[in-house]
Amino acid sequence: MELVRISTAGSVDDGKSTLIGRLLYDNDALTKEQEDLVRKKTKEKGWDDLDLSVITDGLVAEREQGITIDVANIYFSTETRKFIIADSPGHVEYTRNMVTGASMAQTSIILVDARKGLLEQSFRHFYISQLLRLENVIFCVNKMDLVEYSEDTFLEISIQIQNMVEALDAEINYRIVPVSSLKGDNVVKKSANMPWYSRETLNQLLHAEKTNKTEKLPFRFDVQQVNHSQENGFVDYRGLAGRVVSGEVSVGDRIVIRQGHGSSNLESIVTEIRRFTESIDTAQAGDSVSISIADEIDISRGGALSSMENLVEAQSSISTTVVWMDESAGQLGSKYLLKVGSREFPIKVEAIHSKVDPTKANQSFDVNTIEINDISKVDLRLSQSGYFDSYLDNKNNGAFILIDLQSNNTVAVGFVD
Repeated sequence: MELVRISTAGSVDDGKSTLIGRLLYDNDALTKEQEDLVRKKTKEKGWDDLDLSVITDGLVAEREQGITIDVANIYFSTETRKFIIADSPGHVEYTRNMVTGASMAQTSIILVDARKGLLEQSFRHFYISQLLRLENVIFCVNKMDLVEYSEDTFLEISIQIQNMVEALDAEINYRIVPVSSLKGDNVVKKSANMPWYSRETLNQLLHAEKTNKTEKLPFRFDVQQVNHSQENGFVDYRGLAGRVVSGEVSVGDRIVIRQGHGSSNLESIVTEIRRFTESIDTAQAGDSVSISIADEIDISRGGALSSMENLVEAQSSISTTVVWMDESAGQLGSKYLLKVGSREFPIKVEAIHSKVDPTKANQSFDVNTIEINDISKVDLRLSQSGYFDSYLDNKNNGAFILIDLQSNNTVAVGFVD
């Protein structure tokens, strides 16, 4: 059964939590306890329509304010799919939570209030979706019941969305669906109130067969530790344990070994690949394995293995786009710990070029600091040689986090340009 990871986003009170609740309710995915909670809260509020938002607004503070203030992960299954939905907050000041919620997603659902059209957060969330290279974006024009299910209103907002996508020159698959999460129109069930809309419901889009082509990515492997063994069956065994970041590797492949600190590239041949005690011929992206090589090469945690093809040159500095996530602003010359996989080393902010304004396509303005929730273009000076792909070419080896050396807080997530 295929697993689909989804993030939801939008501005405040666009109805994200209600939409998710409706998706679960109409798919018969609620437990008896959840159904009882919905009825209880609906009765307490004296509503005619079910209060489905209580399914995701699990924090007491959220319920009291009627808004979502953190990322809530919701798990449910249908006959053909398993879903993990990250319900992100709508306030501008919680943009960093939206990045966290969308970082593992394949599809983004962005809600737009039919009464308001696109707002600042709509632009911001779409910009982040295309920055993260999500496979699909579904715009749900919600609360159509409050505009009398007007086709003209839907078409006007659809043009706004199209202009936003074209202005950003975004290469991303997107669809636009008119819905009422409160009434259930076009979420799971076709709407009788909008006969002018004949395309798929949100649920049908989420269950559609994947048509995305699979990418052939270069082999990248982070060494987490070096295993030595003299046990029975493993006499003089030496294996490089870690995780395949991207691509694949097979026994007999010639690979490049890199340790950083300005060391030159060393070549060797893969002689064995083990998953626990099992010997396998090929390891693919996501596999945690131990790789043995033909030559005795000095390598330790933080080292990297790569394929001979599409080899990344050693980098002493990188140009990046960062989303700042900490209350303490980033300053020119500030030092942080960069971490990607098992690789981590100090870096310095070498240049702060500009801050991106997602509401003004491809426009930016000069800044001297990076404030919380800012999306900025930044150059980082590395304390040792780094080996990064651009995020556009290989997202698994092009993303990183920055950690404050004193507080140990994660201050930013970054993407190599």
